Amino acid sequence: MSTFTSEPGALLADRYRLEDRVNAAGGWAAWKATDETLARAVTVLTFAPDFPRIEEVLTAARAASRLTDSRLAQVFDVEDGGDRAYVVLEWVAGDSLDDMLGGGPLDPAQGVALVTEASKALAGAHAAGLCHLCLTPQSLHWTPGGGVKVTGLGIDAALAGVAADEPALADTQGLGRLLYATLTGHWAGLESTSLPPAPMAEGQPRSPRQVRAGVPTAIDSVVCDALFQRPRRDRPPVTTPALLAQALTEVSPAPARPGVPPVAGFAAGQPLSAGDHDDPFSWPSGNGAGLPVRRGRGHAAPGQRAVTTSAVVGIIIVLVLVGIGVGGWLLSHRHSGPKPSPTQSHQTRPSHRVAATQLKPVSATSADDPQAAPLAIDSSASTFWHTSYYLDSPYFGNLKKGTGLVLDMGKPVKVSQVRVKFGSTPGANVQIKVDNSALPPDPAAAGPLPTVAQANGIGGSHTFTMNKPVRGRYVVIWLTKLPPLTGTGNRYQANIYDVTIRGTG
Repeated sequence: MSTFTSEPGALLADRYRLEDRVNAAGGWAAWKATDETLARAVTVLTFAPDFPRIEEVLTAARAASRLTDSRLAQVFDVEDGGDRAYVVLEWVAGDSLDDMLGGGPLDPAQGVALVTEASKALAGAHAAGLCHLCLTPQSLHWTPGGGVKVTGLGIDAALAGVAADEPALADTQGLGRLLYATLTGHWAGLESTSLPPAPMAEGQPRSPRQVRAGVPTAIDSVVCDALFQRPRRDRPPVTTPALLAQALTEVSPAPARPGVPPVAGFAAGQPLSAGDHDDPFSWPSGNGAGLPVRRGRGHAAPGQRAVTTSAVVGIIIVLVLVGIGVGGWLLSHRHSGPKPSPTQSHQTRPSHRVAATQLKPVSATSADDPQAAPLAIDSSASTFWHTSYYLDSPYFGNLKKGTGLVLDMGKPVKVSQVRVKFGSTPGANVQIKVDNSALPPDPAAAGPLPTVAQANGIGGSHTFTMNKPVRGRYVVIWLTKLPPLTGTGNRYQANIYDVTIRGTG
């Protein structure tokens, strides 16, 4: 190993080349570096030998490395070597919330979408016993791939020596400050940021609606509930990131889909219209957010729209007239022609077969990340279930044969089609199985199950169609090969954003 030095050009572990120092404080520094083994950019934290909280930072980094939510910046390597200690993290490209607010506040739908995803990510972290405690506009990012990324989980607090008696409440208030910033362009906290401080009244920040016109009342209420912890008569207090995510989902101004944070070609504060929402099954999904990327759709000038509308109306009138003429011709021939025989009448009677409809699973379980399994059936393209990640081999690190989701339909049904929205990276081998016996979260423990449809090397949205309807109560989406986890080189993981099942009850 090369001698440890904390300066540009230094090589750590014969692998991580330090390039530019991007942040520093008393006793530590953050560097943009290159992982020369995997040829990718990374962030490296280095420490002065006398930095007093090295062990706390390394412990926090090891704990964060166990989480695989793609909305949280990943920890790749932790070296505890005395004066050579360092931490290697994911390099997060794209705009921070601080950058996004440079042009003013965001549209409320955009702000809610960003903070809802961050709240969900931190809810998962809290469920695993981890917290952030140092949320600022630099902690929340919108990546070039179109997703939310939260940086510094646990590590920023360890660097600063911050602790909290009620960490869930502290992070909920931190998320409330982030949402306040998206709505007003002001910071309602004590931390030093580039944003101007929130206007005050009677010792506390004014509500978002008092600072900026047009903030919906329901969103203003949720922000104040989370930030000020005021009592509420009709619903429980917002005291955890999970409760905040739920409250924001209920008041989101976007029609069932998240807004689009500002990216290239999309001005801050521009409202979303119904025509700006794409089919959720075509959204990019290389990240946990699943938020769509603005495609730069053009808009015609008013005069052009008027001409186009007139042309369309004219075509419709012509088609209606043609339809009336054809209908009259058919009616005249029907009454003038020979009457059908009883046999003919019987043969043309419509079929009484029941058409396939969408069937809603009542629950979802999995051996991998069971708490997130219901996110695959919540009809939201912005939430997802994922497998654990495996190193070096797409075949689960050669540790097991497969994994997947078990969907309980609540009763035996006839399944004719299963549509699954995977992550965008191809490479998954998938089998669909249907069974009528109760299955454990790991269906492999129940023995071999019949495969009714399958596909290899897939990604994105894929529809599995049965040759004929298959009856059963449990539908299994079984993965036998994982796609690569984008940007990680040797990690493999599958995401499932949404599942739609069609058949008859």
